[in-house]
Amino acid sequence: MYPQGMQYHYPPPMLINCSNCRTPLQLPQGARSIRCAICQAVTNIADPRSVPPPPSQSPAPSTHGPPPPSSPSPYNHAPPGPPAHAYGRKRAVICGISYRYSRHELKGCINDAKCMRYLLINKFKFPEDSILMLTEEETDPNRLPTKQNLRMAFYWLVQGCQPGDSLLFHYSGHGSRQRNYNGDEVDGYDETLCPLDFETQGMIVDDEINATIVRPLPHGVKLHAMIDACHSGTVLDLPFLCRMNSIYGRTIVQHQVYGREQVVEK
Repeated sequence: MYPQGMQYHYPPPMLINCSNCRTPLQLPQGARSIRCAICQAVTNIADPRSVPPPPSQSPAPSTHGPPPPSSPSPYNHAPPGPPAHAYGRKRAVICGISYRYSRHELKGCINDAKCMRYLLINKFKFPEDSILMLTEEETDPNRLPTKQNLRMAFYWLVQGCQPGDSLLFHYSGHGSRQRNYNGDEVDGYDETLCPLDFETQGMIVDDEINATIVRPLPHGVKLHAMIDACHSGTVLDLPFLCRMNSIYGRTIVQHQVYGREQVVEK
């Protein structure tokens, strides 16, 4: 949690190439090694400071003359630029957590993950090697649904994506919430996902999920997220939320836009 009035900004991850297959990888801040989710090779970084810095930003505009045009919102319905390709690469992260042998144990979450994998491969033609499974049944310790592995899966999901690509994140497990201190939540709480080791390593907050798999997406990339967990309605921290309830024949549509709510009766 952060002190009241302070907003945490997640630094952009650094890009390096896998030492084996040369796939671009996003190196988390301060990490000294990273495992490629495609070929499983480990790339070591002797000193994170040796990674080339990101390109320098453009100089600040002059204070004289008319102000430059404002940048378009990333949430516009029709962003500028040519339309995306009709088809691109497909990639998915599927996470199912049963919390076995704990007081939080759930039934069916791993089965949900297996069913989703089957659906993606047989119905939507996802290549098998484009799906990253995180469950307690995985024998590879890097594919257990821990907090660190789930974070790395987020980075892998979006790395190198191009217009026309289709990404999917499926999560079946516990969700929760915690007090929000930066004022960007209508109800005063951040929504969270509970990885396998959340009792010792903590939960993953919606602000981080948004910063990792939503904001980095280029125009033309589609991300479908299916979250089967408590408090999951706004766990991607999107600027738009629609709740529809029918009461006595009237449809109540509730929109949330950047933290403000509007209620419309139809």
